[in-house]
Amino acid sequence: MRTVYVNGEYVSEEDAKVSIFDRGFLFADGVYEVTSVLDGKLVDFPGHCARLRRSLGELAMGFPMSDEDLLAIHRRLVVENKLQEGLIYLQVTRGVAERDFLFPPEETPRTVVLFTQAKPLIESALAARGQKVATVEDLRWSRCDIKTVQLLYPSMAKMEAKSRGADDAWLVRNGQVTEGSSNNAYIVLEDGTIVTRDLSNVILSGITRRAVLKCARTLQMKVVERAFSVEEALTAVEAFTTSASGFVMPVVEIDGQKIGDGMPGPTAKHLREVYIAEMRKAAI
Repeated sequence: MRTVYVNGEYVSEEDAKVSIFDRGFLFADGVYEVTSVLDGKLVDFPGHCARLRRSLGELAMGFPMSDEDLLAIHRRLVVENKLQEGLIYLQVTRGVAERDFLFPPEETPRTVVLFTQAKPLIESALAARGQKVATVEDLRWSRCDIKTVQLLYPSMAKMEAKSRGADDAWLVRNGQVTEGSSNNAYIVLEDGTIVTRDLSNVILSGITRRAVLKCARTLQMKVVERAFSVEEALTAVEAFTTSASGFVMPVVEIDGQKIGDGMPGPTAKHLREVYIAEMRKAAI
């Protein structure tokens, strides 16, 4: 039985409760972060805190808890749940108030929830075989740069991909790939150039994305941040995604068409190895 954190208390998951009047439940008025845990340590925790602060700021949602407070909660949950490898989910909502489209008073206490998920991250069968993706029209709102809890459409996209025999979806807007349903998307050109969508309001600024691109540049790999089409992706020699739960995940098929030789490519495999090694060294 997991121990979870709810509004200042550490309780059994069976005893955890949030009000039906919480704005996260009624309006998806909240943001979240997911931090990886390797060897019982937190991966890129400062990056996740910085993005959390940005998301909160974009929603004009004050948050009195310090990064040090959040770190202490994360670490206690790791210890309480004996978590060696997996994820910690953090969600902050605007709090409990009478249902009204207008924001409640600023002094309304925020709802803060954290829980752990034990799962293998390094030894991944999907990374070994490579994932198949299906392209789906990107019908999300235009502030995808804010990590909000309104994840219904990404869930629908994943289900559509599954119904088409794929592992995940790549979202497409005006013929250009924006990102994966819960990850950033990349292709590798014949000359070895790594291409990924440039940052804007239509994609999330991935914490793993930033770290992986830093690894790539340190390895003297050429990186270009720009839009790319589905057609260009289908002619790439490799493709992959990055996320906190998947690290670097090779893509071997798009819409039923093999990418390269249909096997995880050397660029993705090398970046995955280097990223994991670097994050293990830097984890806190």
